[in-house]
Amino acid sequence: MRLSILVGQVTAGWDVKGNFATAREVVDEARGGDVVVLPEGLLSGYGEDLGPLDHLDRDELVAAVGELRELARSRAVHILCGSLLPEDGGWVNAGLYFAADGGPGHVYRKINLAMNEREGLRAGDRLTTFALRQGGESDVVAMQLCREIRFPEQWQYLAAGGARVLFYLTNAANPNEPAGVWRSHLVSRAAENQRFVVSANIPDPAQHCPSMIVSPRGEVVAELPPGQSGLLRHTIDLAEVSDWYLGQRRTDVVRLT
Repeated sequence: MRLSILVGQVTAGWDVKGNFATAREVVDEARGGDVVVLPEGLLSGYGEDLGPLDHLDRDELVAAVGELRELARSRAVHILCGSLLPEDGGWVNAGLYFAADGGPGHVYRKINLAMNEREGLRAGDRLTTFALRQGGESDVVAMQLCREIRFPEQWQYLAAGGARVLFYLTNAANPNEPAGVWRSHLVSRAAENQRFVVSANIPDPAQHCPSMIVSPRGEVVAELPPGQSGLLRHTIDLAEVSDWYLGQRRTDVVRLT
C-alpha cells in the first residue's frame, strides 16, 4: 500500500473560523486520496497559555469539526488534524481523523498531557489505532501528540498493536528546548519501531521540532524548513515497514503491557 502524504506546517490561532480557513487552504492543494496532516490544536487554536479556552465558542468548534469531516469527504482526502475538544463539560486535547470516503473517523485523546494542560484539560486513557482505507486496501495507523514524543513505550505499544504509520501532530515552539533533540526523537521513534513517522508542527521562530517524514530505516525522506509556513508532499510505501526488531524483543526479560 502506498500513501501520498501532504503535511501542512501552518499557524493555529485562537480563531476557529480562521483556523478552518487555514485547513481548507491546505486541502485545496491536495489531490484525491492524499493524506493531509495538520498540527496539534490547529482547529481550535492552542498556546502555552490556555486561558483563551474560557472564551472559545464550543458550538462553533463542534460545527467546524463537522465541516472538516465533510471537507474530507467532498474532496476525497484523508485529514488528520489536532484540536482541543469539549467533552463531558471539560476539554481534551485530541487528534482527529476524517476518512476520504466519509466513513467512520477516529478521535485520539492525548494521554500524556503537557504541564500547562494538566489543570484545564482531561487526559485520555487509551492508546488507540485505527484503519486508513485507500483504493480497496486498508492499513492500521495511529497518532501521538506533542510531548508524547518523550515516551517511547507508547510508540512501541502502538507499533506492536499493528500501526504501520505513526502520525505525530505537535505545537512545539519552546525556546528553552535545545536544538535538534526532538528531531532526534522522531528519527529514533521511526527506526526503533521500523515504522514511518509523519510529523506536522506549526511554523514559529522558536520551533524546535520539524515537520518531516522519517522512513522505517530512520532516514529523513522529506523535511520542511523551520519557522515558516509551507507544505510537504511525499509518497510512502508501506512495504518498507518491518517487524524485524520488534520480533527480537526479549520478552522473557522485559515485557511491555
